[in-house]
Amino acid sequence: MFLRRRRLIATTGLAAASLGLPRIAIGQADQRPSITIAVQQIANSASLEPLREQSNVGQRVFSFLYEPLIMQNLLGKLEAVPGVAESWKRLDERTVEFTLRKGVKFHNGDEMTADDVVFTFSRERMFGPDYDITSNKTLFTSVLIRDSVQGKALPPEVPAVSKRLFPALEKVEAIDKYTVRFTNRTPDVTLEGRLGRMGSDIVSRRAFEEAKTWMDWSRAPVATGPYKVREFVPDQSLMMDAHDDYWGGRPPLKSVRMVVVPEVATRINGLLAGQFDFICDVPPDQIPGIEKNAKFEVLGSTIVNHRLTVFDKNHPRLADPRIRQAFTHAIDRQAIVEALWSGRTRVPAGLQWEFYGPMFVDNWTVPAYDQAKAKQLLKEAGYKGEPIPYRLLNNYYTNQAATAQVLVEMWRQVGLNVPIEMKENWQQIFETNSPRAVRDWSNSAGFNDPISSIVAQHGPQGQQQQVGEWTNEEMNKLSAALEVETDMAKRKAMFARMLVICEREDPAYTVLHQNATFTAKRKDIRWKASPSFAMEFRTVNFATN
Repeated sequence: MFLRRRRLIATTGLAAASLGLPRIAIGQADQRPSITIAVQQIANSASLEPLREQSNVGQRVFSFLYEPLIMQNLLGKLEAVPGVAESWKRLDERTVEFTLRKGVKFHNGDEMTADDVVFTFSRERMFGPDYDITSNKTLFTSVLIRDSVQGKALPPEVPAVSKRLFPALEKVEAIDKYTVRFTNRTPDVTLEGRLGRMGSDIVSRRAFEEAKTWMDWSRAPVATGPYKVREFVPDQSLMMDAHDDYWGGRPPLKSVRMVVVPEVATRINGLLAGQFDFICDVPPDQIPGIEKNAKFEVLGSTIVNHRLTVFDKNHPRLADPRIRQAFTHAIDRQAIVEALWSGRTRVPAGLQWEFYGPMFVDNWTVPAYDQAKAKQLLKEAGYKGEPIPYRLLNNYYTNQAATAQVLVEMWRQVGLNVPIEMKENWQQIFETNSPRAVRDWSNSAGFNDPISSIVAQHGPQGQQQQVGEWTNEEMNKLSAALEVETDMAKRKAMFARMLVICEREDPAYTVLHQNATFTAKRKDIRWKASPSFAMEFRTVNFATN
């Protein structure tokens, strides 16, 4: 019934347009609702640029604003579907060609063409002019990477992320106005996946070039998504309006306001009081209380993201892998799932997901909960109870503080002395003014291959190695080999060995549990949650009773 009504509305709108009615008359009849969504954070970097804001919270926001050539089906199982490209084909092991949709409009009214796609992946936007593509290195080092073409300064995180996402992209060519060809320097079976993940979103060349500074651009980006930025106040709010020229149909909402409400209790109280229509990141133990009120419901599920504890092996005590191994064996992960998540998530098979398909390593498990083994490892390593600090934020992740308290107690039971250091932001998490040791993190799979997770985050270009926490020579060689290997059996064997290195022999991290995300909303709103941090508010996923 809802879909039939939407089609009728769309047909009526087309008829009105064909009759030449003034646009203002149509605008005055706009009865679409506006909604407010309370979130714990909008962006960690005070920007809305995916090449800077590679985060869980950013993924949620960007589903409103941006689109890549290939999208994920947010109402399905995140399978690949056409985005702003209507089709694509493999030309060889190094080359993929895309046919663009005609008539796709940017938020500024310009039509998207191959020129915009080429610019999106250009050296000027992703790396800066001082980046040498052949050597995969930045030749000029400073606080900001120069962009002499536009007189803009790229934050150093932008080329770092770009290098991680596209370590061997050779060229992007416009074959004609609606055809673009991507060529890699090396064979890459994951090129389509890379071009569909966050950070590959297509942007307007004209809008980027007209922005006075990179920061101006990043706070009011112009892309092709169903909503566009009206106003962004970092750490406070984001106001978005419907992009009525959206190629996928007129958006169902007139506007969307996101507000930052860090405290869970305040988000819940605001929902119940009618201040918010949706609230994100609801802890499982709060779900029954919300649903006691017949006007509200909570939707959600596990997502392709795992919560991790990450190690800095430069710490004097963590240099010995046996102590890191002891950390991993001291954790009763199932107890965390049952006590803090009410059984609504699970302990996964290490840093992998079943949607990897043929690359999923069967019979792999996280390190066993074994207190005796943990104690023996500490004894063999000569650990004498020296403090090993644990850095975390206050509930950036759902149940973060509660999980940390449980972990510290589990580690204490085997003899580990782990004091909590609560930090205010990610910059403080990574700062080196005092010894780093253990920290909280998570890892998402941007597409259905280990390249998107274990290599992207823990490989030689991954953030853990970029910030100097951990490195392993064999892991780095395997990462480079996995990126160019095309034989799937060989690739799977490489990935299996990576899991052994990173989770058992020389732990870079340990997986705690699969993440899950829960969103509470008014019950009179018909809306479906995605198995992702992203939120879907296109034409077919919003209605009111």
